[in-house]
Amino acid sequence: MRIARTLTVVAVTAALATGCNKKKDDSGNLKTAINNYYDAHPECLFDADKKFPVQEDTKDESATAPYDALVQQGLLARTTAEKTKLLVLNKSVTNYDLTDKGRGTWRANPNQPGYGNFCYGKREIENIVSHTPVGSTQPGVSSTVNYTYTIGNVADWARAAVVQNAYPGVRTRLAGTSNAQDTLVLTNNGWQVQNTGSSSSPKTAADGSIVQ
Repeated sequence: MRIARTLTVVAVTAALATGCNKKKDDSGNLKTAINNYYDAHPECLFDADKKFPVQEDTKDESATAPYDALVQQGLLARTTAEKTKLLVLNKSVTNYDLTDKGRGTWRANPNQPGYGNFCYGKREIENIVSHTPVGSTQPGVSSTVNYTYTIGNVADWARAAVVQNAYPGVRTRLAGTSNAQDTLVLTNNGWQVQNTGSSSSPKTAADGSIVQ
């Protein structure tokens, strides 16, 4: 009985210690919390979720070129048609819709039926540069964390030159290490990302976005 009680006390003590360790504002805990958040919030192609099919004026190359890049990668199918304008004039339009491959890559927005995005990778934290020390393990405290990251698990289509030319933000994000800042809050289950802040790169601003 004495041995059993001793083992129980040791187990409880170890569990409490583990719980307290998860609540420390050290780099390991903060890095784990940020990585967990971005595992569920990948980097995606469009700034705002879209609904397909999409129709564009065939003569407007600036509008069709980005979609044509996705056609080349097999994510979209392209068809053309004539559209009546003002009951007199006709204009040629190009329709873009998801292919079977595209549907397999598509990430649907559960809060906006019919809308979604093409997601191409996940943020992987390299280093915690700095954070606001809190000096407490009580739930509710927060810390502003500055860190560096790269994009991992990158889809093959996102590496294609035609896609990176059409969407320069993808090229920027995949080019190397970027800097970012997030606010984390301490909960009963450890640190969690509360607000995503700025994300910067030494190159041009990215037009890829994070799906929330």
